[in-house]
Amino acid sequence: MITVIIAGGSGTRLWPLSTPNNPKQLLSLTNEKTMVQNTYARAKLLSEDVYLIPDISHADALKTQLPEVDDDYFIVEPGRRGTANCIVAALVHVAKRHDKDEPIAFIHADHHIRDSQGFALSFEEASEASTKRGEIVLIGIEPTYPATGFGYIERNGELEDIEGAFRVKSFKEKPDFNTANEYMASGRYLWNCGYFVGSVNTFLGQMETYAPELKENYDTLSAIDDEQKYAETYLAFENEVIDVALIEKSPSLIVVPAGFDWMDVGNFSDLHDANQSDENKNHFRGDNIHDIEVENAFIRNEEPDKHVAVIGLDNIVVINTKDGILVARKDISLRVGEIAKKIQK
Repeated sequence: MITVIIAGGSGTRLWPLSTPNNPKQLLSLTNEKTMVQNTYARAKLLSEDVYLIPDISHADALKTQLPEVDDDYFIVEPGRRGTANCIVAALVHVAKRHDKDEPIAFIHADHHIRDSQGFALSFEEASEASTKRGEIVLIGIEPTYPATGFGYIERNGELEDIEGAFRVKSFKEKPDFNTANEYMASGRYLWNCGYFVGSVNTFLGQMETYAPELKENYDTLSAIDDEQKYAETYLAFENEVIDVALIEKSPSLIVVPAGFDWMDVGNFSDLHDANQSDENKNHFRGDNIHDIEVENAFIRNEEPDKHVAVIGLDNIVVINTKDGILVARKDISLRVGEIAKKIQK
């Protein structure tokens, strides 16, 4: 199996820790390693050949964080054109270096997973299912609460010849709370975390039938040797998400429920949960943090020479960095993205 780590994205809901110049996949958030370093270590459990696909603005930073990775294993996007074209670029690169029938696992650089062995086992099962059936296999996450921030995969009956694998019945957009509760109660739904397994030939066969524009993009890029022409061609592509452009159009998909814990770390409430807290449910990181009667707080100080003091508050996020200061109620901290987008403008 080959692994491709999708390492783009900006993580606006973690501002001011995550910024366009220093997005969350490059940050140390859950331990001393950065998110992409943790992901790379997990990916090496899947395969010897691990490729990374950042966009050009973060390629140098990624290479600095992963000095052990040879340049040929970086597939640099000339600019962000969505996960659909990101995957097309990866397929082009891999097809020139490997057997086109070898399964490829597409994963993301900014997810938090503790059970690395369970992660590897789930992808082995997905790889075997994809090879046996010649189909794209998704890995879905068993819901632990009625989340309204994720899309859902509805599974059908278990495949007779592949234990633990199910036919995909439908995809559901991010639901409201009541609908998410219904999904949880039914036991048929999994969170869609954007993990896919399939060979070059499997993806191309699906694209030819259900997303001919992506197959055309693949053929066009495959025929280009000049770096500048490649960049110009790539930047002319439409910005498309792979779920919408291909996956949700295909009637022939398999899903394997994940046998590992998973967290998107999409906001500060998630980030607090991903880190250990003290007896007052507080997580502090950084020097010169001072508190009195503080509970259920996530406080991080990135400027050690500056004092940060919090008194008599709970359910709060306080972040101090050189790029800004955030003070927010933790349970609505997902709205930080709205502020970040205003600041970026």
